[in-house]
Amino acid sequence: MSKGKMLNKKGQGSKGFSLSLSQQRAGLGYLFISPFLIGFILLFITPLFQSLLYSFSNLNVTSTGYTLDFVGLTNYNQVLRVDPNFIPSLITTILQMVTKVPIIIIFSFFAASLLNQKFKGRGFARSIFFLPVILTSGIILSMETSDLLLSSAQQVAEEELTAGAMGSGLQFLQFRQLLFSINMPPMFINFIVLAVDQIYEIVIASGVQILIFLAGLQSIPLSLYEASTMDGATAWENFWKITFPMVSPLIIVNSVYTVINTFTSPDNEMMSMIQSTIFSQSKFGFGSAMAWIYFLAIAIILAIMSAILLKLVAKYQQ
Repeated sequence: MSKGKMLNKKGQGSKGFSLSLSQQRAGLGYLFISPFLIGFILLFITPLFQSLLYSFSNLNVTSTGYTLDFVGLTNYNQVLRVDPNFIPSLITTILQMVTKVPIIIIFSFFAASLLNQKFKGRGFARSIFFLPVILTSGIILSMETSDLLLSSAQQVAEEELTAGAMGSGLQFLQFRQLLFSINMPPMFINFIVLAVDQIYEIVIASGVQILIFLAGLQSIPLSLYEASTMDGATAWENFWKITFPMVSPLIIVNSVYTVINTFTSPDNEMMSMIQSTIFSQSKFGFGSAMAWIYFLAIAIILAIMSAILLKLVAKYQQ
């Protein structure tokens, strides 16, 4: 009897240390993001708190370093109430994000669906869609924007733009009139025209999202499609009953990534204003206050968007 009790205690002890499937997945997730967490703690957390301190202070550069004079919420008050450009630029940036993010998500999802099909040259087509991500990386982007490369190219580009502006403008007017003639809603027409007008920027900004969606599509078991096809389901029904519900959680991931990428893009009006205020005008406290207000705006938008998408995805998967 004592031996049996000892075995039962050992069995209970081994079960107590076992991890459930959700805990194992959570552990793998933390292991996956551990390089970022370590890098954030070692490299970014100190400058982050320094910028927060600068936003409540007036920084003066001296011959021996710098001095900080605590001014409280003065910088934030000047940014929100005195500066005439911050609020309009912030509203413009948010509106651009609201119109651009859905287009990027829709384009990247359907591009990934097409690239998931079996056809000749599929690997080459996938590399073509991911190539803009490499071309817009930091080093290559700085080379492209350097004066040495753009000195002669800008003249040619300006001549081509002035010559083709009239033709492209007429084409867009004709396209808009065509959409109006078929009685489409004005909001939907503006959305389509904006998507066509920004197709180059959308393709450039969709490389990572396409890769994430493609990985999700490839993880769907083929047995699900085979079983539904045997039950008489069409390709359209397979898409809405299998493909979309299985990939819908990745919409949240891609939406969060796209919002952050849009807000932190180098050609962003707000980012340019903050960089110019801090580095060109040497207003470190004022520019830090701008950056923190901008950060809080991004955080609020991400929280609202994530909550809405989580509810929609959970409702759709029921």
